[in-house]
Amino acid sequence: MVDTVNDDTELFTIGELARRTGLSVRTIRFWSDSGLVAPADRSTGGYRLYDTGAVARLELVRTLRELGLDLAMVRRVLARQATVRDVAAAHLRALDAEIRMLQVRRAVLRWVVRSGSTTEELRLMNKLARMSAEERQRVIDAFVSEVFEGVDPHAPGAHLAEAMSALPTELPADPGPEQVEAWVELAELVGDEGFRQRTREMAVAGARGGEQQPQGPDPERIAEHAGGAVRDGVAPESAAGGEILGRLIGPELSAEERVELADRLATFTDRRVERYWHLLGVLHGRPPMPPRVPAFEWLIAALRAHARDASAS
Repeated sequence: MVDTVNDDTELFTIGELARRTGLSVRTIRFWSDSGLVAPADRSTGGYRLYDTGAVARLELVRTLRELGLDLAMVRRVLARQATVRDVAAAHLRALDAEIRMLQVRRAVLRWVVRSGSTTEELRLMNKLARMSAEERQRVIDAFVSEVFEGVDPHAPGAHLAEAMSALPTELPADPGPEQVEAWVELAELVGDEGFRQRTREMAVAGARGGEQQPQGPDPERIAEHAGGAVRDGVAPESAAGGEILGRLIGPELSAEERVELADRLATFTDRRVERYWHLLGVLHGRPPMPPRVPAFEWLIAALRAHARDASAS
């Protein structure tokens, strides 16, 4: 039954309002008790009555709730403390973040289906893959801060700090299993004490000045000749290894200079550090670079093995 306050204002009971809006009586009563839709009057029997404006207000509340807004935010919108546009934009960002999270979880499941895993491996994969961008960056920043503490940011070689902190702020929109795996491996790597100590050793040595950098053969020549020796299985200490070494260094280097060069090259040669750069490349979607550390390791071994040849000559 419809009552009227005057001839121009039509009023509805909660039941009538429910039929008009499709909402349940219980929901309308709850929103009314929460102050979102206030009654315009009460009947002679004390029942709440609502005007036509309540219909539009209820439709707006329903839309905002379906967007995921809590009651406090709905109340702000209705009180015009926040515009629907601003709230929609905020929830769009939240929805985008949720979609990204679901995509990461899908990538994790793909990895599990493809490779299989133990329960512990799956737990770790989910934990690390579900980290927020801020949490992921915090892990890398803590690593870089520890490794480069006290290193002059303007010193030669100190630019490595900036390069090593270049973790993407977000995983790709639809990360592949290899990118999820790369993030997990990277997080484990920077958490390894031995890796942090080794990286700091390189950072400190690199910051001492240009004279401390290894002045050896051109890296491209090392990749060509020493890398070729690795591929062909040429032992560094063999006569053939000595011939290849002769293409990379001059005969004028003394035994002591060869050992010194080997030691300096070894300071900046580490497979795990190279792996760090590779993993960053995977996360950035860059094509993989061929590994160079094996070629440098061969050269270092060859320099030490043939140092006595130089002293005998």
